[in-house]
Amino acid sequence: MPAGRLWVVWLGLLLVGIAVVCAAQTRAGGRRWAVYENEMQTPADDPPDAWEEKEFAFARLRFRSYRRGGFYQRWGIDANRADRLFAEGMRRLTRVDTRSVEHIVDIDSDEIYEWPWLYAVSISDWVLSEPQIARLKTYFDRGGFLMVDDFHGEREWAEFMAGMSRILPGHDVIEIPDSHPMFQTVYDLSRRVRVPGYNVVYGNQVERGGVDPHWRAIVDDKGRVKVAICFNMDLGDAWEYADDAHYPEAYASMAYRMGVNYVIYAMSH
Repeated sequence: MPAGRLWVVWLGLLLVGIAVVCAAQTRAGGRRWAVYENEMQTPADDPPDAWEEKEFAFARLRFRSYRRGGFYQRWGIDANRADRLFAEGMRRLTRVDTRSVEHIVDIDSDEIYEWPWLYAVSISDWVLSEPQIARLKTYFDRGGFLMVDDFHGEREWAEFMAGMSRILPGHDVIEIPDSHPMFQTVYDLSRRVRVPGYNVVYGNQVERGGVDPHWRAIVDDKGRVKVAICFNMDLGDAWEYADDAHYPEAYASMAYRMGVNYVIYAMSH
């Protein structure tokens, strides 16, 4: 094919792609993350300042998994309502200049290096390719911080660690001591309670066999936390239902305090 015609073909494909994205955003009222809303559990309307950039944004990792969460993808559980209510909490509870809406960071994009704080939910069944492993390893080598939440039971723990052992081989997993700086940066969290999911909050609070809550971390050789692990608990639900009268305030408050501490720790250590 002559070079001139090839250029026309590529230009046409580009314009079609732009049109598809624009159409998706138009159907969703121009919302910032309309392109991913079909993968989210609870997509929310954008606030008026949705396109304003700030010092910090809640960055959620979009990964691949072998299970779905119903009509949505596993990475999109509680999204994006939980993300936005937590961002609102950051604005009220700290002086961090926080964006009102989240940022979706795809695991296949080098954009990941621009976001030093990441959140991932129900990550136990992630499916990782070799390029994704390499990208995440580089992310941590550059000082990145990942908070993982809402996975339960020993089977899910083993699946999660199978991925982490490929990304960070030889790194220790610790039970975070009460005196750790991550529990002291803003709020004193030396005494904590399990943050349960909405579906088990009035029962025994055990979900998918996860009996005991654990506040764990993967640390580097200097003791800095690379991965903060909320195991057998569900902070995302507590953020999402913080304004629901049926979800106990004590658990929502704990979830916000933990999230704030984890953000400030990652930004200051």
